[in-house]
Amino acid sequence: MNSETNILPISELQKIALRLRRDIVQMIYTAGSGHPGGSLSSVEILTTLYFRILRHNPADPYWPDRDRFILSKGHVAPVLYATLAENGYFPVQELQTSRKLGSRLQGHTEHSLPGVEMSAGSLGQGLSFGIGCALAARLAKKDYRTYVLMGDGECEEGQVWEASMAAPHFKLDNLVAIVDKNGLQIDGFTKDIMNSEPLSEKFRAFGWHVIDVDGHDFQQLIEAFEHARTVKRQPVAIIAKTIKGKGVSFMENNVDFHGKAPNAGQFELAMKELS
Repeated sequence: MNSETNILPISELQKIALRLRRDIVQMIYTAGSGHPGGSLSSVEILTTLYFRILRHNPADPYWPDRDRFILSKGHVAPVLYATLAENGYFPVQELQTSRKLGSRLQGHTEHSLPGVEMSAGSLGQGLSFGIGCALAARLAKKDYRTYVLMGDGECEEGQVWEASMAAPHFKLDNLVAIVDKNGLQIDGFTKDIMNSEPLSEKFRAFGWHVIDVDGHDFQQLIEAFEHARTVKRQPVAIIAKTIKGKGVSFMENNVDFHGKAPNAGQFELAMKELS
């Protein structure tokens, strides 16, 4: 459980992020399939949330007062699985069962796994789900907060913008949307497929309080999430500029690794770079 009296320093967060990257590459290599690019670009975001920001309890995953984290871009399940295991939701050794028949760790997240709030698959739905969580907190008079992680390619979905209109209408100041803006999607660069820029200005026009950050800078992420808690009568959108495949040189900004597992030689090189 996150505690104000047990705050990890950034140096520890950096060590955790390195372990998560190793776990991500290892599980995707072992499975022979998966999505390394977007998983690696999201590492600092999830590390900051689960080790500095979220109110959660691995020993009681369904604690009613927990903060909710919604992984809308569910294909980057490896980063969430690695983060949950690092927190103690299930054994780290279970990561190596990812995508295997009968495993709880499937290619897209499923709600049956402790720590997973929403079954994912089709993109564009997480923000709507998060709005439901935020409204539920208000109706129940609870102070938990909801955080939704989306991809910038995902923001091409029309449902994202319907939800983006609804959240300010209901003044959901207990809702934070994070866009992992790594500039790539399955078919190439987002600017070539369907240019969403200026993304920050679009959210502002819809009535969101927007914070732009370097999504690999822990200090900026911590300050953004802490500032989000102080915003009233507006939802917050954190636009996090990231690098797809961050941490593995040949995966960085390489669309081939949107959904491709490394081969044996690439795996060896990746693990050496992450040592």
